[in-house]
Amino acid sequence: MQAMPNYPVACRCGVPAQFKIAAEWNDGATRELKTYFLSCADCLRDEFRAAGIKQRLCRRTPGETLDPPNIYELAHGSTDRELVRRRDLEG
Repeated sequence: MQAMPNYPVACRCGVPAQFKIAAEWNDGATRELKTYFLSCADCLRDEFRAAGIKQRLCRRTPGETLDPPNIYELAHGSTDRELVRRRDLEG
């Protein structure tokens, strides 16, 4: 699994992203986070809502699963499995 790059990543608004909005995806052999958005704090609520819509519309093959999106704190040099989930921001 690849670590997050050590260079800044931006939200769609151009501000540095602080959060990753992603859902756990599994095809039976592979499990990973499917990224929907990298977001700043100001865009987070709208991006999280949009990610939920995208997740519900995503087609899956038999045996493939895609959980609802979650919010994770971005951390340079960390892999997806090391990111801290921010449940307090998901409500």
